[in-house]
Amino acid sequence: MSTLDTGLTLIKNASQRVSKANGWMGNAFKSWMPTGLYARALLIMIVPMVILQTVVAFVFMERHWNTVTRRLSAAVVSDIAALIDVYKSYPQDKDRAQLRRIAQKLQLVVDFLPAGDMPPPGPKPFFSLLDQTLSVQLGRQISRPFWIDTVGKSNLVEIRVQLDDSVMRIFAQRSAAYASNSEIFIFWMVGTSSILLIVAVLFLRNQIKPILRLADAAESFGKGREAPNFRPRGAREVRRAAQAFIEMKARVERSIEQRTAMLAGVSHDLRTILTRFKLELALIGEGPEIDAMRKDVDEMSMMLEDYLAFARGDSGEVAQPTDMAMALEELRSDAERHGHTATVAFHGLPVVTVKPASFKRCLANLVSNAARHANTISITGQRDHRYLNITIDDDGPGIPADMREEVFKPFLRLDDARNQDEGGSGLGLAIARDIARSHGGDIMLGESPMGGLRAAVRVPV
Repeated sequence: MSTLDTGLTLIKNASQRVSKANGWMGNAFKSWMPTGLYARALLIMIVPMVILQTVVAFVFMERHWNTVTRRLSAAVVSDIAALIDVYKSYPQDKDRAQLRRIAQKLQLVVDFLPAGDMPPPGPKPFFSLLDQTLSVQLGRQISRPFWIDTVGKSNLVEIRVQLDDSVMRIFAQRSAAYASNSEIFIFWMVGTSSILLIVAVLFLRNQIKPILRLADAAESFGKGREAPNFRPRGAREVRRAAQAFIEMKARVERSIEQRTAMLAGVSHDLRTILTRFKLELALIGEGPEIDAMRKDVDEMSMMLEDYLAFARGDSGEVAQPTDMAMALEELRSDAERHGHTATVAFHGLPVVTVKPASFKRCLANLVSNAARHANTISITGQRDHRYLNITIDDDGPGIPADMREEVFKPFLRLDDARNQDEGGSGLGLAIARDIARSHGGDIMLGESPMGGLRAAVRVPV
């Protein structure tokens, strides 16, 4: 292998490792990020503001505050050093009156203590810039034992310096050695930022509300419900999306209405022809051929009703609170009336908002499909805070796993299908799934613990 090939291999391996690390970091970052738009928008606003203020505050503290405090402390220590020089140069000033007068002009208060009156060093404040700066300047300019207290008196700083025969005690104004306006700067920076942040949060909430209303309206439409008082609001882009949703909803409803009107007209014409057939057969008389023709006409009438029901769906019906426990009990009674053994159990709050007639038709189609090929039927309902789940189990022959999706296709009739019966149109399961999906849910087929088929209906509540 040449050197070039070796280099390309190393580069490829390195790029793969970088890509994996990038993917891992991206997944970790996504797991930390909030999922809501409102929370993410707040982070977009808050994080840059906090970073900017942190950088500004650090630069201010490091450059301005430290520099000003250092210079003020150096000036105060220089005055103290000058007073010590005066004290050593003019020993004739026995009562130190001249020294105190000079100190007063320097805005310092000076007195003298006995030589042994030097307190032991106390604990240093953890975050005291003044204490650190004064200590550095005293050690640099005076080079004598000293003791300072920057905490005891809020407006004054006490400094004691060990002289040859006494201890000089100096009181200086804190403002003369310390840049005290820095806290005001931080206070105003944090205060104004907090006010602006509160205003931004309130404004952002008002901008998020139209998006949430649009999501609720789309969810309601997906469940087959109306969204009352919904209209475009908010920013231009949100209004555009809301208007597009309203137009899409109108087109879907208009398409369903046109399909229903067309099939209603066709069914009316076909019903007229079938009625003529029935009258003509009644006038002909009796006979085996006549009975077979009557049976064909009845089958055509039933198939026509099934086609119309499939095309019409649940259009025109309004969703309303429905007692599902009572509806399941009615299905049990119907099954037992036709000679089948049926049981019902329901768990949770039974009142669910659905289109009652169409949803009952959905469940009735599933129950009747089970009743054609089974003797025992078990109906179970459960409602939680998100979904209504209804399972219909039977002890029939079931449906092969590879055909459980195929049987939902309209007009499909399998050779050994469960939904094939005399006069059946092959639309029962298709109508049931169409109704379930119009409520925002679905129907799934699977193995039943009873040995037959399980039909599971799930719709959001």
